[in-house]
Amino acid sequence: MNMELGLYTFADNVADPVTGKSISAHQRVLNLMEEIELAEQVGLDMFAVGEHHRPDFVVSSPAIILAAAAVKTKKIKLSSAVTVLSSDDPVRVFQDFATVDLLSGGRAEIMAGRGSFIESFPLFGYDLKDYNTLFSEKLELLIALTEKEKITWKGKHRASLDNLGVYPRPYQEKLPVWVAVGGTPESVARAASLGLPMALAIIGGTPDRFVPFTNLYRDVAQKAGHNPASLAIGINSQGFIGDTSQKAGDDYFPSFADVMNRIGRERGWSGINRDYFDAMRDPKGYLMVGSPQQVIDKILYEHELFGHNRFLMQMSMGAVPHDKILRSIELYGTVVAPAVRKALGVGS
Repeated sequence: MNMELGLYTFADNVADPVTGKSISAHQRVLNLMEEIELAEQVGLDMFAVGEHHRPDFVVSSPAIILAAAAVKTKKIKLSSAVTVLSSDDPVRVFQDFATVDLLSGGRAEIMAGRGSFIESFPLFGYDLKDYNTLFSEKLELLIALTEKEKITWKGKHRASLDNLGVYPRPYQEKLPVWVAVGGTPESVARAASLGLPMALAIIGGTPDRFVPFTNLYRDVAQKAGHNPASLAIGINSQGFIGDTSQKAGDDYFPSFADVMNRIGRERGWSGINRDYFDAMRDPKGYLMVGSPQQVIDKILYEHELFGHNRFLMQMSMGAVPHDKILRSIELYGTVVAPAVRKALGVGS
């Protein structure tokens, strides 16, 4: 079984909670380009970029960032994480990512999701009461676009298409589309019934609690006539690698807590403290924060649970200093990834 190892980011751009200093959006984007280039240089398989429409993130259009990355790299896969499909036009999404695919020579991918924030809905004129139907309908159209050059389609939330061609076509024969889910059975079942690969976000609790979701995915896929063995599952988690466990925790905690507590205040969650953070760094917790060996062990532990094909780590949360992010990426690619691949018997 192949196992892809990579990174995803939302390109946070906030003040450092320790120093109070901040960087410009311009510098944050330059830093992001450096992260992607380094990820390729150290042998990671994928880099994915999220979409947000808030002042604390700099990427509202992943395809533009990925297009820039496409001409700076040669091998690494490039994906969104996620494309908020509910508030976008599937035709335009397809065209944008087909263009990234052409620029990259077949390395583009779309990770479609409903998004965990809602700012894009009023921004683009969509009603939140249509939250579920918007995604279902637009995902259906996006899949159809990957399968046929000319398409006839009719839905509720978008103008109909009557035997119209959509161009450009991608470099790959078929542009890959993954569905990102946050852990609701309905989202898991949707991905499975459509026979689409699933990216499962584990950003809280203990990983073993998510095993029923991967079991459900495989069960529904099989009942829908798909071969579960041919469908990929990805796990997306927050993490950071330091030269020592103590250094990893000390470097990551201030920014991680700042982000989680800020979002928590918006959503009515209870705040997190260092005790919680350290508890979730335990061998069976969800946070991939530690020394290289700790992270290796945790990735392999989760692979025993899920049998997944891909693992993506979110390192750059909040204002973790750029030089520390680069060191973490270096350790991930040169120490962690080779050890995981060796343990699983897969090539680099």
